Amino acid sequence: MPPKYSEPFRRSDGEHYARTTVRSVRKTAETSVPLTPAIAERWSPRAFDAAAELTGPQLTALLEAARWAPSFGNTQPARYLAGRRGDRAFTLILEALNPGNQAWAFRASALLIGVMVTANEKGDIPYAEYGLGMASENLVLQAVELGLVAHQMAGFSAEAVRSSFGLPEHAVPRIAIAVGTLADASVLEDERRIQRELAPRHRLPLSEFAFGDGWGDPVFP
Repeated sequence: MPPKYSEPFRRSDGEHYARTTVRSVRKTAETSVPLTPAIAERWSPRAFDAAAELTGPQLTALLEAARWAPSFGNTQPARYLAGRRGDRAFTLILEALNPGNQAWAFRASALLIGVMVTANEKGDIPYAEYGLGMASENLVLQAVELGLVAHQMAGFSAEAVRSSFGLPEHAVPRIAIAVGTLADASVLEDERRIQRELAPRHRLPLSEFAFGDGWGDPVFP
């Protein structure tokens, strides 16, 4: 069986990122070969530091990362609504989340809504949802690179977002994203949420994930 790697999280210059008191909650991916640190360290926590702020340059970096994602024919269907804690956009996005997500997302430093543009002057945009997905993954990985964490959510009212922000018909809210600084799981207070936060991550083995000569015939047995 191949060895499993769990490398320390380092920046490209070799320095460790500063962390809060959350070493026990790190969930570095256990992989058969080393991965890019931002991929290995990415996970979706709910425990955010309510005192941490997201700077303007940090938010700019997240959105630039998303902006440079690939898309079908360079149609660029991804758009974002973004608010930092304390401003009107943050409040409107928070109000659109379902109660279960509101219970923890209010501590995030920023909230975003990923919107897919489904048509342009040439007609319908193919694979718009896929394009938004790639842009959002870029955004989340850039967050990890900055020493931040992000949690993507489907639990929100698209109609509330559409109404609050005046979205046109061809702009479809598809995903909500919370970004901020990781906190100790105890801030979640609810024991069920705390245990879920501390639970180990799991993925299918490669033998059930990638196939070669036929479906079910693993590339890596």
